[in-house]
Order: sequence, then C-alpha cells, then structure tokens
Amino acid sequence: MAFVGKLVNWLPEKILVRVLPHAEMLKFLVVGGIAFIVTTVLFFGIKWTVLPQHPVTANIIAVLVATVLSYVLNREWSFAERGGRQRHHEAALFFIVAGIGLAINQVPLWISSYVFDLRQPNVSVLMENFADFISGSIIGTLLATAFRWWAMRKFVFPEESTNGEMILDAEATDAPSLD
Repeated sequence: MAFVGKLVNWLPEKILVRVLPHAEMLKFLVVGGIAFIVTTVLFFGIKWTVLPQHPVTANIIAVLVATVLSYVLNREWSFAERGGRQRHHEAALFFIVAGIGLAINQVPLWISSYVFDLRQPNVSVLMENFADFISGSIIGTLLATAFRWWAMRKFVFPEESTNGEMILDAEATDAPSLD
C-alpha cells in the first residue's frame, strides 16, 4: 500500500522502532476501524429506515456485511504473512470466530434495549440512539474486537513453522512489515 509506505517513511526512527513490532496489530485495528465505520453507517441507516423497531436485527445485518469486508482485508493485508491453511478452511474458521464476535457484540445492545428498556417511548429518540451507539457500536465492538484479535491469531491465521506445520498459540517472533 503506497499510503502505508509514505507513512512509514514519514515517521521518525524512534517511533518506527516502537511501531514495527506491532504492525500486525495496527493493520488489524485499521481493518477494524474500516469495518466499524461500515457497521455504524449501515446500522443506523437500516435502523432509521427499514427496521426501526428491531435494533438488534439491524445491527446483525450491518455486522455481517462488515464481516465479509473484514475477512477480505484481514486475509489480504493484516494477516497476509501468516498461515498456510486452505482458503475454505480458513474462511470457515474466520466466519465461526466472527459469528462468536457478532454474538458478543450484540450483548451490550440487547441489555441496553431490552433489560434497561432504553427504547421509545420510555426515553427520547436522542437518548435511544445515544444508548444504541454506546452499547452496540462502542462497548460491543470493543469486546468483540478483543475476542477476535485473540481468536484470529490463535485459530484462523496461526503462525506457520519452517516445516509447514501450524503453530496455534505462538506469538509473532519477527516484526512484520507495514506493507
């Protein structure tokens, strides 16, 4: 990616030395940021138009679309240096992990909507949407992201040893490049 190369060349060496060992995580977080924007735009677009009475369903649809985008970006960029699994096996594991992440993501929104009943007419439109954003888009996303980071590295895109075997719980020993 040309933008990343320019950014790396622009960074002072002191910062670059600290950033490079975490390049894989930073790429994962960039992909997550893109998926977050897609999820948020789709969630509120669907919630405000076709599914105003079903915020959890609207969020599930938005997260599913963003998950497909996330798989492509993670496979081709974030974790491009990892694994040697067959694509169908890798994709199946990715979507299982993403499905668990999707469930984790919905818990705070469900609690906000149906346990605390932060829905109209109990609260104003502004308060409902604020509660949905905080619980679904912020808290749910943070919890699901932490789970996905761990599970993607452990199960979906594990390290490959020199003899071609998968190392399921290894930490990265070499600092990957940002390109």
